[in-house]
Amino acid sequence: MEIKNFDQLNEVSCKCSECLDSKFTGADGKRHIVLCGGTGCLSSHSTEIMEEFKKLIEEKGLGDKVTVNQVGCFGFCSQGPFVKIYPEDTLYRMVHIEDVATIVEKDIIGGEIVDDLLYVDPNTSKKVIKQDEINFYKKQVRIALHGCGSINPEKIEEALGAGAFKGLARALQMDRQDVINEVLNSGIRGRGGAGFPTGRKWQFAYNQPAGDKFVVCNGDEGDPGAFMDRSILEGNPLAVIEGMMIAGYAIGAQNGYFYVRAEYPIAVNRLKIAIKQAEECGLIGDNILGTDFSFRVHIRLGAGAFVCGEETALLNSIEGKRGMPRPRPPFPAVKGLWQKPTIVNNVETLACIPYILREGCEKFAKLGTEKSKGTKVFALGGKVNNVGLVEVPMGTTLRELIYDIGGGIPNGKKFKAIQTGGPSGGCLTEKDLDTAIDYDTLVARGSMMGSGGAIVMDEDNCMVDVAKFYMEFICDESCGKCSPCRIGTKRMLEMLNKITDGKATMEDLDSLQELADNIKSNSLCALGQTAPNPILSTLKAFREEYIAHIVDKKCPAHVCKKLMRYDIDKDKCIGCGLCERQCPVAAISKTDYVAEGHKLPSRVIDNDKCIKCGLCMASCKFKAITKK
Repeated sequence: MEIKNFDQLNEVSCKCSECLDSKFTGADGKRHIVLCGGTGCLSSHSTEIMEEFKKLIEEKGLGDKVTVNQVGCFGFCSQGPFVKIYPEDTLYRMVHIEDVATIVEKDIIGGEIVDDLLYVDPNTSKKVIKQDEINFYKKQVRIALHGCGSINPEKIEEALGAGAFKGLARALQMDRQDVINEVLNSGIRGRGGAGFPTGRKWQFAYNQPAGDKFVVCNGDEGDPGAFMDRSILEGNPLAVIEGMMIAGYAIGAQNGYFYVRAEYPIAVNRLKIAIKQAEECGLIGDNILGTDFSFRVHIRLGAGAFVCGEETALLNSIEGKRGMPRPRPPFPAVKGLWQKPTIVNNVETLACIPYILREGCEKFAKLGTEKSKGTKVFALGGKVNNVGLVEVPMGTTLRELIYDIGGGIPNGKKFKAIQTGGPSGGCLTEKDLDTAIDYDTLVARGSMMGSGGAIVMDEDNCMVDVAKFYMEFICDESCGKCSPCRIGTKRMLEMLNKITDGKATMEDLDSLQELADNIKSNSLCALGQTAPNPILSTLKAFREEYIAHIVDKKCPAHVCKKLMRYDIDKDKCIGCGLCERQCPVAAISKTDYVAEGHKLPSRVIDNDKCIKCGLCMASCKFKAITKK
């Protein structure tokens, strides 16, 4: 298949669209089995399940009537692996390899739905057959995730059927400045964290003198618990490639670089396949679609340094230098890759660009808030029932995200906080639940959008321990170039360790606050400038927990081991000795006590010996052991 001009693109797209529609509607007379091919489901044996389907379909002689395929991430990770069957649109969740025979016999051959594999709505206890009827999906709007979970990311025909390269085709028939104006008018802001207007960044690069210019896609997603960019690259890599090419045309660049961390082998492999297929079709290379626009795409693998998510450190890494940030100005749009004008956009931003050019800036700008347009993808995780990948319009509230889409907190626990923006963000509390999610409101509340990580915490989380977790991460990931970040973050971690060990004073708390403010003001790049955010936000919202650790020498959430003790309730203990046998350090011994004139056997814990492993509490069948 070779596509040399706009007419051929339209012709091929129409044929591919008809083919894709026939799969969804059953017009081709076949049944189509698709399985989630995201990293989460693949780790739960999705590929093995697919091979079992293929094997049974072949054995039953159904090869001409049934197809088996793999698509991108469905998003609802806590319910995977997923299997969907078209044209009925039946969705099966938590499928195991032993369920394959049942699905083939009952559904594919017998036309009967396998009830045991359907999603059960926790509110109504009713079984749900179709994906769009599940609450997790009802409030989502998929723009950046377009095609993820519905098309095979390794077949360019399916991407073309879903509208791939229509945005580029429209852009190539426009003046370059008009393309930039379209992006400006859409109101899209960078989805990588800072929220800088994308069109303005493009304008800066366009305004530079003609010559070598570059487009760089930042796929170095390093926040703990974040998997938005990875899932987009795994589910529809051609959308991101197309966004990069539109950006290249707009600023006058002929080369684009994907910077993706090497820990994402599935995303990298699918990206390579997509690039190769687009090159073979003539959609990447010289004189694309018969125009004078030529563009080539390259891949560079990152070694997993969090600081390389900062755009100037990323550029250094592509150039083969140590990944350390550069002082700004000059900004990359003026002097970037190899000192040439460069725009750096993250995966999600570029994935939205084809939609804006294909559907028009007005349609994108209708979604969201006044200053934050469009949608945002979140990796929703932590203490929430529905863990997964979520794309919602800007302006959706945290309450909707956590309770309507996320399904609330497991085991009836109380919501305590949500950390948005990863290590660079901050904790938001119950009073913030009705906050509309956009760039400016989150910053005003002491957090930030970040790339889209959203970790939910419940009453069992210690907020001092949460701040320490993020500070440990930042200390490991600091490049060491500037003193405030290199030295200051280590001093903050030392203070947090003193607090969780019960050795700190109130003067230490004041010093922690002062140091955090100084590091925020004086660090070279965004990593250091935002490093104190988890500390500052938890100090503001949960200061009483810090004081409890310092003054009372207690961890209210019973998380910090040095401040924790286990005790045995002698009235509940029957003296069975199971806890004593489980203890790895012989901290539990036999004792007797008198109750109602009788001498009864019991056990006692020596908390000086106890290593707080919790094995005794887990083994006690009578709930006689508590931690305090």
